Amino acid sequence: MASTATAVRRSAALLLGAGLVVLGATACTSTGSSVSTEAKQTSAAAPAGADKKSDAPAAAKVGDTISLKGFDKANTADVTVVKIVDSPEGADEFTKPEDGKRFVAVQFKINATGTKAYSDSPANGAKLLDGQGQSFSPTFSETKAGPGFSGGTADIAPGESGMGFITFEVPKDTRIAKVQFGLDSGMAPQTGQWTVA
Repeated sequence: MASTATAVRRSAALLLGAGLVVLGATACTSTGSSVSTEAKQTSAAAPAGADKKSDAPAAAKVGDTISLKGFDKANTADVTVVKIVDSPEGADEFTKPEDGKRFVAVQFKINATGTKAYSDSPANGAKLLDGQGQSFSPTFSETKAGPGFSGGTADIAPGESGMGFITFEVPKDTRIAKVQFGLDSGMAPQTGQWTVA
């Protein structure tokens, strides 16, 4: 009986410690955080002599890549929202959204550009926003839109890339306006944001 009580105390202490680490990391990101909407320039630049209307970069949209930084300077990645599949079917006959909701699957491509491997659960750093700024977190459900990240995690060596769908469950009448993604399970000081047309 004493060993059970000790095990419970140890578990509680570990949970408390983990909670304090998360709170500390969150507190560190509460100042100096930024949202990047700037798409990375591709080598396919505008033709010579093309008229430049503005020097301001256009907001990133689906198909664009945003360069993101993590807490560690060696942890950087180019992240692309490849495509969005609205209302895909569940992966099997048992996977269905709750009544009054629908699935939205977003395909992300993550290219590890730093000297450190990208090793994380991409779903932790992803969210959707509607036109009013209401945010929606991912669900564990899989859909027929395509494969997700294997086992929900991604281990991508420097210079390499990985791709997978992350699924969200949103109210049926919600219009998705933006996609957001951040490194370090979404707690990095920089978040990428793509506009959905």
